Amino acid sequence: MTNHENAFPGVRPPVSGMEFLAGAVDSHVHCCPHINRRTVTLFDAVRSASDHGLVGLGLMDVFSNTSGLAALANLELGHLGVDVFGGVILEPYAGGLSPRAVATALKMGYGTGGGARFVSLPCHHTAFVARSEKRSPAYIETTLSIPEAGPLPDPLPEIVDLCVEADVVFNLGHLSGPEAVRVAQAAAERGCTRMLAPAGYLTPDEAKAIAAAGCMLEFSFFVFSHATDIPQTMIDSERHRFARADFFNALEIVEALGPENIVLSSDSGALVLPPPVEAFREFIMMFASSGVAPEALRRMTADNPAQLFKVRGRPGETEAGS
Repeated sequence: MTNHENAFPGVRPPVSGMEFLAGAVDSHVHCCPHINRRTVTLFDAVRSASDHGLVGLGLMDVFSNTSGLAALANLELGHLGVDVFGGVILEPYAGGLSPRAVATALKMGYGTGGGARFVSLPCHHTAFVARSEKRSPAYIETTLSIPEAGPLPDPLPEIVDLCVEADVVFNLGHLSGPEAVRVAQAAAERGCTRMLAPAGYLTPDEAKAIAAAGCMLEFSFFVFSHATDIPQTMIDSERHRFARADFFNALEIVEALGPENIVLSSDSGALVLPPPVEAFREFIMMFASSGVAPEALRRMTADNPAQLFKVRGRPGETEAGS
């Protein structure tokens, strides 16, 4: 018999790509309370990550600073061996572009081992996203946009400085390619060495300029998946679609810049995607099936995010939040 299940009744063949999850870090997971249903709760996400060998999990949420939830998860489930970390996306609902919101996130926890490990510019409340969603001119006027010349608008310089002082990741959020280049370069001039830029919609030249500023590039599953075909509510009652990102463009960027500049993540938790661990596996296998070498995948899914977010227990890193 050639069929594995017929030869061994009740035994399923191993799922391809599961081996890549061992030791990996998914730095972009949506499992916190939300206005939309999630596929997993916070605790279930941690348990699932542990079951599959992941060592780190990053909590992203547009409505709240997730540092406290990360501290709670580590307090209750730390024995499972998954270092959970949080931060703040500076959407209006989480305090907006506010140095005070950043300072609060950096301290949030239970006194030890807490605090934000990333601070992100808005992911939805930007002119780039609002225009792509065909929002009204009045709405677009309220969103973040970066001028083509001159200094970064206030209070961005102060926010960057807070990230530099705390040595946490400054995430560029969902800006246009030219805006992201300007912000990465300006942040680097202020001494920022821990940066991450969503890269799904960047051109190779934009990606190269951002990486040259010392900023890591993040490719996440959501924008390369069928989820982009479905109008969804993200921050309010309106439903919008995102254009699907070009996966072959991502492969070109990985080849041009090398895996040392790239982080892969699931960006999963929405009902239209598989649960985070499975979404992460599927995304990794997209690269593996396209010829990306196992050692490069390990660099992008384990080594890079672990170093960037100071995942606890990694060589050369101190206790998280200390």
